[in-house]
Amino acid sequence: MAVRDSKKNWDGQAIDVQSLDALDFTLSYAGKKEAIEILNTPRIKAQTIWETAPNTQNRLYYGNNLHLLANLLDDDSICGKVRLIYIDPPFATNGIFKSRSQNSAYTDLLRGAEFIEFLRQRIIIMRELLADDGSLYLHLDANMVFPIKIILDEIFGKKQFRSFITRRKCNPKNYTRNTYGNISDYILFYTKSDTFIWNRPMQNWTEETLTKEYQYIEKETGRRYKKVPVHAPGKRNGATGQAWRGKLPPDGKHWQYTPATLDEMDARGEIYWSPTGNPRRKIYADQSVGIPIQDIWLDMKDAHNQNIKITGYPTEKPPQLLKRIIEASSNLGDIVLDCFSGSGTTLSEADALNRHWIGMDNSVEAIKTTMIRLKQGLSPMGDYVQAKPTQQQLVLFNTIPNMPQFSLWATSPYQGELDTFIQDWSLPFIEPQ
Repeated sequence: MAVRDSKKNWDGQAIDVQSLDALDFTLSYAGKKEAIEILNTPRIKAQTIWETAPNTQNRLYYGNNLHLLANLLDDDSICGKVRLIYIDPPFATNGIFKSRSQNSAYTDLLRGAEFIEFLRQRIIIMRELLADDGSLYLHLDANMVFPIKIILDEIFGKKQFRSFITRRKCNPKNYTRNTYGNISDYILFYTKSDTFIWNRPMQNWTEETLTKEYQYIEKETGRRYKKVPVHAPGKRNGATGQAWRGKLPPDGKHWQYTPATLDEMDARGEIYWSPTGNPRRKIYADQSVGIPIQDIWLDMKDAHNQNIKITGYPTEKPPQLLKRIIEASSNLGDIVLDCFSGSGTTLSEADALNRHWIGMDNSVEAIKTTMIRLKQGLSPMGDYVQAKPTQQQLVLFNTIPNMPQFSLWATSPYQGELDTFIQDWSLPFIEPQ
């Protein structure tokens, strides 16, 4: 396996190596606006049209998210204070999507440069809304993820790119066309600065994986451990490149620790000596809190069996996916924003994790789906015949104590489209103010 060493240790012919930041390039296309023009996007007044209780901090917006995001630039309680943004925008599929009940959900007809600029304008505003220690996760598929990666490098800076996460989205497909099965999509993870909220996500050990990873048991203590090298790639001229206990590190490598530190570790019994006198470090199982999550996520597939609970909104993402992201890149009480909120997965998970949230969508079906979800949760994916709920069931349902507190906002062109829906579903909620 090739291992990178520092350029400072290059002992060959001098070469001119540019830094990553010096390799500047941008994506050029017709209709690309200046950032200042985008930040001056006209504001359109939004007002509360319904709420569960007065002065709730959680907000669900119905309208064009470009103008709604621009409105938040003038809101001192939001601008510069959002800790996490997750968005799952249209993927430029040139398709029209319907919900499980066959209601029109949204259209995905923008393509090429028009799609790129549509998303870029919103990302420019989102960056301003983020706190200095905030993060952005952008979910796309292979269709447009690569040009959008360049756009994100332009807006955030290449140094703020953190991860290109590959998610397994479904079970294997039996394709009839001549190509590999398409079972993945991607999440781009950027931060606004080098100092950002990061709660490393971990996977719990199972008995099988723990036994396999930590194969040895210490006779004196009964502790399970594994052996790892005490050297690392690259030559060093200082103490870590010198002999320890009469032994030099292997060719082209150096000790991971100074000889003095290695002596201390050995005195504590943390060094294993092989029969041939090769030192190895002991890593104990009881010191591990789990397996760090890597950038390939195989455990976050979309709904794929009849028992999984969903809303039925198209392209709905699994709750555990958002739970992982929210826990990793925000803390209790932080603001989480999703301006393509769809079925409300981000909002529901943020609320369950005690974060404040802001959701936006311009689909009336998305807003209805989200409100129903926040009121009654999810339903099994299976197509089961169900009896009409009785009035007694409805009364019991209305007393659910954990319904999130939130307000519904809309801009002028959209006001009125939800009136009938709100009236029909007003009983389980506190009366609108």
